[in-house]
Amino acid sequence: MEHRARRDDVIVQMSAASVAAVDERSSTSQIEEVAGDGDGKFVVAGEGLTRRTFSESYRLRHRNPLEFTPWQVALLGYQSLGVVYGDIGTSPLYTFSSFTLPDPDKDDLLGILSLILWTLTLVSLVKYVFIVLHADDHGEGGTFALYSLLRQHVNFTGKRMPVPVTRLASDANLRFHSKKSSLQPRMLKFLEGSVIAQAAITYLVLIGTCMVMGDGALTPSISVLSAVQGIQSRSSRITQGHVVLLCVIILVFLFLYQRYGTSKVSFTFSPIMLVWFALIASIGLYNMIKYYPPVLKAISPYYIYIFFAKNKRVGWEQLGTIVLCITGAEAMFADLGHFNKKSIQMAYSCLVYPSLILAYAGQAAFFIKNPSKLSTTFYSSIPEPLFWPMFIVATLAAIVASQALISASFSIIKQSIALGCFPRVTMKHTSERYEGQIYSPEINYFLMIACILITVGFKGGPEIGQAYGVAVIWVMLITTHLITVVMVIIWQINIALAGSFYAVYAILEGLFTISLLYKIAQGGWVPFAITAFFLIITLSWTYGRSKKNEYETNNLMDRPEFVKTVTMSNRVPGICIFCTDMMNGIPPIVRHYVQHMGCLRELMVFVTVRHLPVTSVLPEERFLFDRLEPFGVYRCIVQYGYMDNQNMKDDEYILSIIASLKAIAQNDDEVAVMDSALANGSTFIFGRVILKMSDNHNCFKRFIINNLYRFLQKNFRSNLSSLTIAPSKTLQIGMQYEI
Repeated sequence: MEHRARRDDVIVQMSAASVAAVDERSSTSQIEEVAGDGDGKFVVAGEGLTRRTFSESYRLRHRNPLEFTPWQVALLGYQSLGVVYGDIGTSPLYTFSSFTLPDPDKDDLLGILSLILWTLTLVSLVKYVFIVLHADDHGEGGTFALYSLLRQHVNFTGKRMPVPVTRLASDANLRFHSKKSSLQPRMLKFLEGSVIAQAAITYLVLIGTCMVMGDGALTPSISVLSAVQGIQSRSSRITQGHVVLLCVIILVFLFLYQRYGTSKVSFTFSPIMLVWFALIASIGLYNMIKYYPPVLKAISPYYIYIFFAKNKRVGWEQLGTIVLCITGAEAMFADLGHFNKKSIQMAYSCLVYPSLILAYAGQAAFFIKNPSKLSTTFYSSIPEPLFWPMFIVATLAAIVASQALISASFSIIKQSIALGCFPRVTMKHTSERYEGQIYSPEINYFLMIACILITVGFKGGPEIGQAYGVAVIWVMLITTHLITVVMVIIWQINIALAGSFYAVYAILEGLFTISLLYKIAQGGWVPFAITAFFLIITLSWTYGRSKKNEYETNNLMDRPEFVKTVTMSNRVPGICIFCTDMMNGIPPIVRHYVQHMGCLRELMVFVTVRHLPVTSVLPEERFLFDRLEPFGVYRCIVQYGYMDNQNMKDDEYILSIIASLKAIAQNDDEVAVMDSALANGSTFIFGRVILKMSDNHNCFKRFIINNLYRFLQKNFRSNLSSLTIAPSKTLQIGMQYEI
């Protein structure tokens, strides 16, 4: 539009003094975003700036990294055992048993062990512990953190992008926004000039996050099933059906317990995993000494060559099964925000990695003397007196592993909602002390049903392992692509070194991926089905939102029309908060509102909640304000990072926004109008938009908008459902956009 309200890149940023003024007026100033049905975003005040959790305080100081003593690092490493290493730590339960070699001999078992040792070393130790952990976004890790880091250094244009992209000049001044280097690598120039490359990276991130959801459905199934399967060896009357039933019962209780939060049981996680690692390492060492002491000669790659030379195609088809030994390696990066690099590196290098090496070596030594027991793997190699203690500890460890992936699934959905690429679901905080402990009933029950269907459908067979391997390796392959881009653009290391890293890991993980393609029909289709399910939701939602934003941009009220509308309308006392997605211009909802109401409040504020690709936005950086025309009209942008949490209440928010507006008031008359409006109450205006695509578009696009997107709007939570606002203060305006 030619006539548009002033651009928001000249918005005044709220000063620290203004924040202090807000704090004096209200003890609740932390802001929250509500974006439910794609029809607007809204902010109200929540918890105080002065009452921060440890995690929040840590994040506020993170630009100057905290210095920990060796003892504190060791303590953090101990605590990480129960959060980070449950998945990879329990992999000895099912890795060997997932191999289906006919009549394996010593060379076969040494070849498998050699593959396991080298995969553990190259992928989990070298790649993740020593390289990927350094690609954090101000202490946060995971696929979204990598994407956030790239977004801060690369000017994404927003064209053809499935994720909304907005950029203001003030973004670079945010404390948690990485500073761009003065050097401009060729890849940076290429990426900024290539819309296709930007879209490809974004789609990779979305696929990776959806794959993690598949991981979240498969981990509880395979972990719990592998842990309880050993009970069959106690009696011939216990069938596989009984094992599956017991597994389903445990899974149901596990998911039903999620509503109470992990804080109720998390204090036991680290001791359980410490006992687990001590037991598997001790039993592994015992089996090595008793059955085959020279088993660690498998460290020689020669045995890998012997394995493939002997088994040829059969050996190639078994290669993908090796991936099961590194399940959970991605968690070291994803859970980085809970701890720090040194603690995770110490815990893995000094305890987890040696324990896993001893456990796998002990199992291989046992099977060299007892090759017929390969299918029963874990429990067959346990000394008889330790069976029941190990059964109990293994079951508890499997629950810990399951809990980690379930919690990660909740966090991923929360981050997806924050970035505007997933419809709003219920998010409940289960702990007042730890902001990261959240629970989503809808996602929880979806995962529960998926886990039960997978467990019962495959009857506890090896197909679950094949499906699990597919989900794991795809996430790792996507991380390899993203970390290579980070190496070149952000770290600016030598292109030859970055290329060598990419070649080694792309080939290694590519070989695993190709091998697992043979398993698609044997269960490997499951993670693809789960990924497709979430990807359809994500892409349908983002496409619908983009069309809605496009319509609003093309139908803005221009400046003369808006000024005329305001001046000719009756101005009644009070405050009117218009909630909109738009950072520029006057949304068409105002025109629709005035046509039906015939009046406007004396003070109007257009509020937009904006989520940035940074971990967190500090409270003093939260607000951006602008004064519009005519008198009494303002714009407020409220900014959040993807890890920020918010709690909303109406009165406190109104107090904080008025205090902030007073900081930019030009005279006493303007302040008097604000005080008068505050005394006369407030109204929050939301738009309830229904999109309808015309017959001018092809049937596929019409199906997405008129069916899928509308279904998501109706069946997922609306923006009002998450707000603590009195019903008497809200007004929802229905509109239909013909696109």
